[in-house]
Formats: sequence, C-alpha cells, structure tokens
Amino acid sequence: MAEHARRHRPRASARALLAALAAGPADDVVTLRSVMEGLGGSLFGMLLFIATLPAFLPIPGVAGALSGPLVSVIGVQLLLCMRRPWLPRVIADRGPKRGTLARFEHRVSPWLKRLERVVRPRLGGLIDHPAATMVTGLLLFLLGVLLALPIPFTNYVFGLLLLAYALALLERDGALMLLAWVAGLAAIAAFGTAGGTLGALALDWFLPGR
Repeated sequence: MAEHARRHRPRASARALLAALAAGPADDVVTLRSVMEGLGGSLFGMLLFIATLPAFLPIPGVAGALSGPLVSVIGVQLLLCMRRPWLPRVIADRGPKRGTLARFEHRVSPWLKRLERVVRPRLGGLIDHPAATMVTGLLLFLLGVLLALPIPFTNYVFGLLLLAYALALLERDGALMLLAWVAGLAAIAAFGTAGGTLGALALDWFLPGR
C-alpha cells in the first residue's frame, strides 16, 4: 500500500520546483549536485531546466558556451538511457545563485502558471519508453551543439525550445514532448545542416585535435 501511494503521489509542478530552489539567501549557490540529490524522478528535467538558464543571458557567446555543452551532456545520458544523470565534479559543484533563480522565477512564473492549465501527464510512452528517451537524448545533444555555436540571435530561440523539453520531462507530458521533437527537428534542419558542418563541429567538440 505504501509503495502504491508513493508511485501515485502528485508530482510537484515545474513552477513549484523552481520556487523551492529559489527560496533562501540570494548569495547561496544551488549546486547541480544538490539538485541531483533532491529531486528524484524529476532529475533530468530540472537539470535541463537549470542548464538552459544561461541561454537567456544577454551576453553574446557566453550564454551558449555555458548552456550548450551541459545540454549536450544531458542529451548523451538520455541517449544512453541512463536512469540517473552523472556530472563531473567540476560541473556538479557549480550552479546558479538563488538570487539569479529568484529573478528568473519572477520573470517566467506567470508564463508557467498559464502553461500549467494545458500541460499535464499524458502519453507517458513518449516520456518513458527507451526508444522515446533515446530520441529525446539525440535531439538534445544536437540542440546543445547548436546552442554552443556562435549563431547570432538564436540563444532565446534555443532557450525557449529547450525549456519545452524540460517542461515536458518535468510534467511528464508526452504531447508537449512530441511538439518539442518536431520543433527540435525543424531547428536542427534550419540551423544545423545549412553549411553541412554540424557533424564535424560535434566531433571537434568531443575529439579536439583529432
């Protein structure tokens, strides 16, 4: 009975999770390690949520350089169907300050509140099935590579798209994930294959000096 109750316990919304992380002294750092230790089944979704935040920094080059590689790392782990994410210590011990999260929460909370009216758990196979997880992981890996590239005026585009992936994972909304897949494929086709260089850039990123 206890196991049944635990499986069917209501999930915290993305807005509630963000508010919980933002609560506390503004100078406190929310390390990615602490996120991984405290969110259970929401791990990949919330890590992706946090990894996407730098994409909204109005600093050319820096935003993608911070978000892109981390998004790609998360994507690779989903592609490998890992049950829990793993991060190197140098990354796991870093993260945003609570004050930064609080400012972001203030800006996006009204939008998340509206989305909560239509986003809900459904089409679970598009979230949980290994094949679906691999598709999500592959798309996130490629989108992370694209985000890391110095493509002008695309940080917000990729940031909003990646937030859709994060929200779909957090809210277990397969319908939203399906829309995110379509949008992700469109973005990859539009930005990634224009010069025929996405594959080479990805190899350069993972195998420098090959």
